[in-house]
Amino acid sequence: MSQVNWNNYSCSDFYDELLAAPGKPRASADELCNMLARFSAEELAERKTAAEIAIRTMGITFTVYSEGAVIDRAWPFDIVPRIIPASEWRKTEAGLKQRVQALNLFIDDLYHDQKVIKDKVLPAEVLAQSVNFRPQCVGINPPHGVWAHICGSDLVRGGDGTLYVLEDNLRIPSGVSYMLENRNVTKRVLPELFASGKILPVDDYVANLYDMLASMSPRPGDDPQVVVLTPGIYNSAYFEHAYLAQQMGVELVQGSDLLVDDDDVVYMRTVEGLRRVDVIYRRVDDEFLDPEAFNPNSMLGVAGLMRAWRAGKVALANAPGAGVADDKIVYAFVPEIIRYYLDQEPLLPNVPSYLCMFEEDRKYVLEHLDELVVKPANESGGYGMLIGPHSTKETRDEFARLINANPRNYMAQPTLALSTTPTLSNGLPQPRHVDLRPFILSGPETHVTTGGLTRVALVEGSLVVNSSQGGGSKDTWIVETDENAAAAAEQEGV
Repeated sequence: MSQVNWNNYSCSDFYDELLAAPGKPRASADELCNMLARFSAEELAERKTAAEIAIRTMGITFTVYSEGAVIDRAWPFDIVPRIIPASEWRKTEAGLKQRVQALNLFIDDLYHDQKVIKDKVLPAEVLAQSVNFRPQCVGINPPHGVWAHICGSDLVRGGDGTLYVLEDNLRIPSGVSYMLENRNVTKRVLPELFASGKILPVDDYVANLYDMLASMSPRPGDDPQVVVLTPGIYNSAYFEHAYLAQQMGVELVQGSDLLVDDDDVVYMRTVEGLRRVDVIYRRVDDEFLDPEAFNPNSMLGVAGLMRAWRAGKVALANAPGAGVADDKIVYAFVPEIIRYYLDQEPLLPNVPSYLCMFEEDRKYVLEHLDELVVKPANESGGYGMLIGPHSTKETRDEFARLINANPRNYMAQPTLALSTTPTLSNGLPQPRHVDLRPFILSGPETHVTTGGLTRVALVEGSLVVNSSQGGGSKDTWIVETDENAAAAAEQEGV
């Protein structure tokens, strides 16, 4: 029976999350790698099969849209976890808190005094051409001054081991349910490794989410009525909507379940009659949220919802208009935004970026399309991108035309040597590229998930990690090693 031999694991071309070199696990991954080395290929296959059965039994699915069909698929999951030392994660957590604090101040400023524009930190044309700036939100003061209550920031590790922020998702970030379920599945498949207590838990997210939502209630003295607003069962993230509502013990509703009365209060239709709603965790895009304020043809939202929110009769998370900062052009200015609002140096670096709205950057991008990753300002899910090294001349010519037609809408970044981590392929671990999406909750306090959703490119050499385009996921372990614990104790003066 063949067994895992880490001496044969090739990780020399990229930074690997588990191994420093072939046969040499990193300190935080030593226990995992030693255990996997004792498994035969057959035993690994049994654990993989157990994970697949658990995923089907637990009903963990995601939805893809293909050729006009809506298809539910079992969640693609790899049993070998990705590991990050707790000492590194503490620094990352501080950087994420700093970043989201500055972004919330930035959003609030844009809907009030726009000092960041007047002081020329952000060019006026970036705001003027923003598709996600909502004039309907000007002058509104959401609870705690927070607009992006739930943020998912995508992190990637470069060849030198540095963690970079690739983008910030501030509109309706998804994926946290899969982070939580990945842990549940891994505990079933690799229970031995959780006995040591070195793997930090992730299961406080739902309680923190509920507490944050409840803190926004316009009736603080009463037991708040919180609901999750979903577009419905055909939405690609419906599993997550239902999962979070069930885990928080709140109602999952659609727009047709709610109404806004003449008193600007939101009510939910129930068999006992109307019941007041205080907080809506909405998973419906801005433009479909309220046919009175946005798209008049929307059947997904609630007429009058913006009136109720402006009147302070209901709280919305994330706040409408938060997507003004969820723009890949704004992303390039986040380091300056942090310096401007917080008078601090950014703790987490951005990926170097070229903005096609600037003539010099545009010239460079057009001359190096075969080397760069080109992204439109407001697409998500990996759509609408050019990955230069894997592109055809025909595609590059089309992107050159698009960039020249609308320079503000495009930015480019170098093709990063994304880190790898062992992933089962043909029965044995092989290096595959990964990213990471931690989730940050902002309310009276700020909470960062212990790790996040690791997404993995299942195809050898691919950089595409999105599940809708063939990627998968892994459990993410933040591991407290003996060295980590000693450093933390010293930091805290213990």
